[in-house]
Amino acid sequence: MTSPHLRDARMEDAPALSRLHEQSFARGWDDAEFERLLCDKVVRAHIISHGQKGAPVGFVLSHLVAPEAEILSIAVKGEERRQGLGGILLSHHLRRLAAEGVNISFLEVEEGNAAALKLYASLGYEQIARRKGYYGGTADALVLKRNF
Repeated sequence: MTSPHLRDARMEDAPALSRLHEQSFARGWDDAEFERLLCDKVVRAHIISHGQKGAPVGFVLSHLVAPEAEILSIAVKGEERRQGLGGILLSHHLRRLAAEGVNISFLEVEEGNAAALKLYASLGYEQIARRKGYYGGTADALVLKRNF
């Protein structure tokens, strides 16, 4: 297997990111939404692929208003999960945010997403709030915070 490659997301990645998002979430974002986000000056987006020329197998996007950032979405392709790629990707993303003056990162995660909660805890995120019924009224969202 080719070693993981990390880079900034580009406009031409929008269709691939849209497909990854659709596979990972109940309400996927379309190509146009990713194009809008990738054009936004306050959004930072990174992808992970197998080698420099490989298709994206994961992405992360944050909204940045230093000294704070909020992770808008993170996803790794289904068959690529549980191989450490999410941790590699998110660690890279957080280092890049820190280089831009971010010292606090927030995110929301569904309370039953054990794999995501384990990843976030390993990177220093802690729960600071709960949003009851946030995901369609059936599941709560946990609000997590990480100080740099």
